[in-house]
Order: sequence, then C-alpha cells, then structure tokens
Amino acid sequence: PALLKKLKELKERRKDLVKKVKEEAEKGRIAVRNIRKDANEKIKRSKSEGVSDDEIKTGEGDVQKLTDSCIVRIDRLMEAKEKDIMTV
Repeated sequence: PALLKKLKELKERRKDLVKKVKEEAEKGRIAVRNIRKDANEKIKRSKSEGVSDDEIKTGEGDVQKLTDSCIVRIDRLMEAKEKDIMTV
C-alpha cells in the first residue's frame, strides 16, 4: 500500500510538472507574439521615413515567418519535455 501511494504521488507530481511546462510554453508564445507586435509597429512607422508599402508588407511577412517558426519550436520543446516528464 505504501508503494502504491508513493507511485500515485509521483504520477500526480508529473502531471503538475507537465501543467507547469504548458504554462511556461504559453508565456513563451505570448512573448513571441508581443515581439511580433512591436516589430510590426516599428515597420509601419518606417513608412514616414520613405519606406515603400511593398517593403513594409515584405517586412511584416518576414516577421510573421519568424514568429511562426519560434512558436513551432516552443511547441516542439514543450512536447519533448512533456514526454520526458511522463516517461517512467
């Protein structure tokens, strides 16, 4: 009975750790999106410096590609960590 209780506690602890990993991953995704927002605002402000609309659209597209790749990386790292935690 003591061993079963300990195993149950460990399983609960692992679930808590996975939950924490997911929370941290979400914080990372939010941070990346905030950086995207700031970058896009700077790109739009560059119009007053003579940057063309096409260059602005290209810049925004490049920022979006970087954002997407960072979020995919965060998700992959989260999944790998979750698997690592849950592996007995």
